[in-house]
Amino acid sequence: MTTIIDYGIGNLRSLAKAFDAAGVPTERTGDPARIAAAERLVLPGVGAFGACADELAARGLTDVVRERARAGVPLLGVCVGMQLLFESSDERPGPDGRPHAGLGLLPGRVVRFAPALADADGRRLKVPHMGWNRLRTARPHPVLDDAGGADGGDWVYFVHSYHAAPTEPADVRATAGYGGDVPAVVGRGTVVGVQFHPEKSARAGLAMLRRFASWTPTPDQRLA
Repeated sequence: MTTIIDYGIGNLRSLAKAFDAAGVPTERTGDPARIAAAERLVLPGVGAFGACADELAARGLTDVVRERARAGVPLLGVCVGMQLLFESSDERPGPDGRPHAGLGLLPGRVVRFAPALADADGRRLKVPHMGWNRLRTARPHPVLDDAGGADGGDWVYFVHSYHAAPTEPADVRATAGYGGDVPAVVGRGTVVGVQFHPEKSARAGLAMLRRFASWTPTPDQRLA
């Protein structure tokens, strides 16, 4: 069973429907006890990083999600849910001017796209990055299609103005080109995140959800 964490924000229904279309049974819950007993977890998210982080904390879910991830339970973060895996975000600092804290499961922070973003031909790129883009595998991961390789993999759907800036290059598993290499899939141990929306990414997205649901990490695959 795959448990989708319900903290009142996120693309819960569409994710649940996508898992259903992929043939993967799910439950949606915001109960800390249910989350603590889950076999694998999905952390969705849309909107602002700070609002999502605050709502997780207000519902008493921050610590239990951290504990389950560090215990070796597979955790998939989607869109802002992926960004929450990192230490902090530059998006809308708190009242004290300090960046909002994330779960701190992966080292690094979340930053906004550069103001003068341009493609290789010098053409200005819009922010948010919205639409289909192709994944480029940087390092293999069980949720990725091995057939894609570094020359180009699945086409997936993005909607975001901020992106992860991991401290450790090895945590970047796939990128997408948008004014440079943007981390699209990140992962370490049993924690993995995708910046795009698999539930909006047609067959490729469903296949990725299916691979996550069938991923059985080895006992030594825990966060360092």
